[in-house]
Amino acid sequence: MEEKVMVDHSSQFNTEEEDRPYIRGSVLHLIFRNDDNGYTVAKVKVKKAQPSVEGDTVTVVGFFPVIEPEETYEFEGSFKEHPRFGKQLQAESYRKDIPTEEEAVISYLSSDRFTGIGKKTAASIVQSLGNDAINKILDNPDVLREVQGLNEKKRTLLFDQLMENQGMERAMLLLTRYGFGLDLAVKVYNTYKDQTLETVQNNPYQLVWDVEGIGFHKADKLGRKMGIKDNNMERIKAGVLYALYEHTMQDGHVYMPQHLLEEKSVELLSEESEAISKDEVWNGLLELAEDGKVAVEDERAYITSLYFAEKGFVTNVRRLLTKDEEDPFPEAEFLKALGEAEERFTIEYENQQREAIQKAIHSPLMVLTGGPGTGKTTVIRAIVEIFASLHGYSLDQNDYKNDEPFPVLLAAPTGRAAKRMKESTGLPATTIHKLLGYKGEAEEEGFEKSEEQPLEGKLLIIDEVSMVDMWLANQLFKAVPDDMQVILVGDEDQLPSVGPGQVLGDLIHSECVPVVSLSVVYRQAEGSSIIDLAHIIKNGEFPEKLEQPKSDRRFFPCGKHQVAQVIEQVCEGAVRRGYKPKEIQVLAPMYRGPAGVDMLNEGLQELFNPAKEGKREVQFGEKIYRTGDVVLQLVNNPEEQVFNGDRGEIVAIFTAKETVDRQIQIVISFDGIEVTYTKQDLKQITLAYCSSIHKAQGSEFPIVVLPMVMSYRRMLRRNLIYTAVTRAKDYLILCGESRALEFGISQHNKDSRLTRLKEKLQEALLEDTHQHE
Repeated sequence: MEEKVMVDHSSQFNTEEEDRPYIRGSVLHLIFRNDDNGYTVAKVKVKKAQPSVEGDTVTVVGFFPVIEPEETYEFEGSFKEHPRFGKQLQAESYRKDIPTEEEAVISYLSSDRFTGIGKKTAASIVQSLGNDAINKILDNPDVLREVQGLNEKKRTLLFDQLMENQGMERAMLLLTRYGFGLDLAVKVYNTYKDQTLETVQNNPYQLVWDVEGIGFHKADKLGRKMGIKDNNMERIKAGVLYALYEHTMQDGHVYMPQHLLEEKSVELLSEESEAISKDEVWNGLLELAEDGKVAVEDERAYITSLYFAEKGFVTNVRRLLTKDEEDPFPEAEFLKALGEAEERFTIEYENQQREAIQKAIHSPLMVLTGGPGTGKTTVIRAIVEIFASLHGYSLDQNDYKNDEPFPVLLAAPTGRAAKRMKESTGLPATTIHKLLGYKGEAEEEGFEKSEEQPLEGKLLIIDEVSMVDMWLANQLFKAVPDDMQVILVGDEDQLPSVGPGQVLGDLIHSECVPVVSLSVVYRQAEGSSIIDLAHIIKNGEFPEKLEQPKSDRRFFPCGKHQVAQVIEQVCEGAVRRGYKPKEIQVLAPMYRGPAGVDMLNEGLQELFNPAKEGKREVQFGEKIYRTGDVVLQLVNNPEEQVFNGDRGEIVAIFTAKETVDRQIQIVISFDGIEVTYTKQDLKQITLAYCSSIHKAQGSEFPIVVLPMVMSYRRMLRRNLIYTAVTRAKDYLILCGESRALEFGISQHNKDSRLTRLKEKLQEALLEDTHQHE
């Protein structure tokens, strides 16, 4: 460990010399406090202020780990005029006032805050160290050796109690001075408590591992302020891991070639410092591997959790595929059950569909894939019906008591996809997270279902598997018991998962798992030009006569600056024809720019849900939310059973006066599940009139409006456009530049993610084949 860096903080908050607004005063009482994040509204009796304020009290708002009534603090920030509560100081940094006058210091040190320090000892400390004794002790506890009559035990106790009383504020001050907002500084303090100052001074790079929201660049800035050398091993390790995380999380790769990681790490670590060598990076990588933060295999570097996820998934696929199988049902029994299903659903299954149903019934694990209109939903219904018939299971939920598991489990990555499964089968369906009993991201929470507590049932069907990343796939398969059959359903030509991996594609191309690919398009025969267009795009072709109107599809040519206006006109027309805002979905590939998600949402909100007298609204940052707004959940909230990607509607807004805890509350309904948010919780949602194509995956909408302009060029890919087009159920409206659509279709990036899942499956199952020969 590097020698401790001592920082003199005594002059870092000198309000006498600061130009920025500040208040020094005693806290009269707390108007509001959120203990989870430290957000506090306090009434402060002013002793001194810059600029001067009217009256002798001011409201201070900010994030504070601890703030005590009757104590004196110094708050620095900016004055804001609140529309209802008047002038407030929004604190950006703060510290508890430290006495610096002789009598005040002696009185403070001899108070009941400090054990074993009487007035005589306190006076001795001040006589030896001066009026700035408290700051001197906090900066370097060894100065207490200069005070006669203080043994080591008393010196240690005094320093510890001073740190307890002042260390938190000093740590917060240090962090805010070096570019950390108070809310992020609170996160740091809540992570390390009384070890905050020591951690920040000795190894600020530790924050990268421990505190969400702190990346390498922020920690590196802090490290420079602390005087940490460029070739410090903690800095190098943080840079290497950051480069690996960026590659994995930004681009969806499961691993990074070691030589590329070394190059990227050298580049990152040498940006604003002395050049770091590949040997130094290599040593950092070795230490990360020893610490268990990185796994290296065959010159490939993995985030450890991804390495074990890939390895664990292979193990469980192998377990399911190599288990002892019961004798398959006789052909006659299968055909009888198939005929009964055809009679019940008044349908005659085609050859491909029959093959899929039969293989699903006889396989411990199978993949069913196919594009839109190929009958995947029809096959799922048949599999469930025939599976139950052959095994003698009832599909009536009323036939099962509370402790009896229902034999068929249906799940999908998103709530809307699960709802579609439920509607098409008439059976209960849920999200994969809910199925696995997801409790949260912390290690001690995680998932309820695992090898020790597996899923209960006999048949598991997962839809929209293209959206399932490597982590979730591993967690799911860990929880599958030996006696459960698994059917994975998806379209590999859609966008891959947001998280790392391309699980569905790797399973299919490994040729180790039974796969049935449905290619006959049945809905095309019903006159769906949307389905026709989807398959044209899938094949890498550009549609002929794009501008020719179809019964369910239109294209409106326009430039990027006209797109927003065209979209609003189209949506206005749909509303006149009786469609509700939540039935119309605008999809865009990018968030920024005149044709981006953010700008389009602003215009669409004014169209669909404008401000009017009597309609309640609340402002959060630059966004306004009103009752009736359609919104999108951005994070998992397992306690409320609401997950990333779920869509809801704001059904009520209550003012602070109307609530018990005097907070603004916003009630959002997610398909009947009502969740209450405070104003601070609104960072979890966003407007959903327009959303990214990734966020719409797994959903279908009656009308989809899809802008295509060349300013999206960086994001345009065939699978992105294909995914967007296949979200439209009844009507698709394209607008923009045809050359943007043509460019996107030409950009084919299938199998571009770095994973070893396919090869590991082949190695594992090839080994089994050789053993049986």
